Amino acid sequence: MTSAVAAPTSLLRPAVSTAHAAARVSVLAPSNRAHLSNLEHLFRNRGAVETSGSAPAPLQPVRRRRQAPLLRLPSFLKRARGDVATQEEQVNLSPRLFLPVPPDGPSPRGDIAAAWRRLHGADGWRGLLDPLHPDLRREIVRYGEFVDAAYGAFLSRPDAAPGDAEAVRVPLQDAAYRVTAPLFATSSVGLPTLLALAAPCAAQRTSLVGYVAVCEDQDEVRRMGRRDIVIALRGTCTVLEWAENFRAGLVPATDAAAASTGDASAAKVECGFWNLYKTAGDGSPSLSEMVVSEVRRLLKKYEGEEVSITVTGHSLGAALAVLIADELAGHGGAPTPVAVFSFGGPRVGNRAFAERVEARGARVLRVVNTHDVVPHLPPRPGGRWYADVGRELRLDSRASPYLRPDADAGCCHDLEAYIHLVDGFLGSHCPFRANAKRSILRLLKNQGANVKQLYISKAVDMRVRLDAVDMPGSPLGRLSPPPSTVLECVH
Repeated sequence: MTSAVAAPTSLLRPAVSTAHAAARVSVLAPSNRAHLSNLEHLFRNRGAVETSGSAPAPLQPVRRRRQAPLLRLPSFLKRARGDVATQEEQVNLSPRLFLPVPPDGPSPRGDIAAAWRRLHGADGWRGLLDPLHPDLRREIVRYGEFVDAAYGAFLSRPDAAPGDAEAVRVPLQDAAYRVTAPLFATSSVGLPTLLALAAPCAAQRTSLVGYVAVCEDQDEVRRMGRRDIVIALRGTCTVLEWAENFRAGLVPATDAAAASTGDASAAKVECGFWNLYKTAGDGSPSLSEMVVSEVRRLLKKYEGEEVSITVTGHSLGAALAVLIADELAGHGGAPTPVAVFSFGGPRVGNRAFAERVEARGARVLRVVNTHDVVPHLPPRPGGRWYADVGRELRLDSRASPYLRPDADAGCCHDLEAYIHLVDGFLGSHCPFRANAKRSILRLLKNQGANVKQLYISKAVDMRVRLDAVDMPGSPLGRLSPPPSTVLECVH
């Protein structure tokens, strides 16, 4: 007869029955396994894990740089570690700003047929400038792009002459308009013979300065309420044009209308601007004669229609635009509305000239950047000699969230910077427009050194993802858009 052997007992641990012990093990086993699993995870995170059959490895020191961050920030935000959240709230890093054309297309153009005269300055843009009316903003941006095309035409053919005008290509961005005539300006000064022989391109006296275009799309004519004739003029690009810019003496602004009224001696303009406007080239008419002839031809062609004349220019082109508007408005005949949209233009003439422009009916809107020095030239000590013409739309390049607050003088005068500021302007006491749709690729191309590093890094980051195989040594890589897109002005 067999009998069960009792389990040994101790004073410290009383005996328990076999069934009770088995039940206790079955309850504790899962808890022990979970505890061991947690310890294993802990040791793994600390750097070392024991393996079966081997000596325990010493714990490695924790290296903070190897720990995965709780939030992986994009590379272009790593420069501002202390205020990343603040910058994300204040800046707009939408990818559409870095595309040549917004994915949802440009800003829609509303029907302005009923209000085009006000937008064209019939009442001096009263109530439209501050805050800036959305329709007027689109019109100003559009006319700025016409000037941009004038720069593009010159840069593509800087040696163009009146004799080969057919070869001039104007990269218009508005397909509703057609270029009818290129415009050339001739300097009244020349380089010394030795310098002219050493640098023939710098000695060229007659250069392509702009063009005349007319709206021929009937849908656009109906939308605008009239047929628009545009005269667009670029800024200073040649050596001799620079020489004319510094001829700041005042000369009488004589034309046929002034001679008939006897006020030719009172109205005076800057000598260099007047020479570029009135000097004829070798075998070619002056800029004044070209403009008047072409505008008369177009007015006769579209006789009986509602027609407007819009003159737009940047820098030197802005000064020439005022001279053109003064002459066109001074001619008799049907009162065709004449308006000027100028960007960064210098002062053109004296007080008598400014009053004559207003009296003749030409409306002038001067778009001015507060930090641009050119609109303050030529100087007028004590308010004498020179006077501003027309109304002013004052912008501030420091209001742009994309430009550096210490942007240099070239950036403050740049045409693309002007268009960028207009596109984002709401009012003098308002922040930059958050839903501005104009791409900043143009700013990166023309004024990359004056764009905030945050946006340069974002552009690089986007280009690496989109064109990883095409990143040459430039810090921005190939940021220029495809050849079909015209973005070729650098000024």
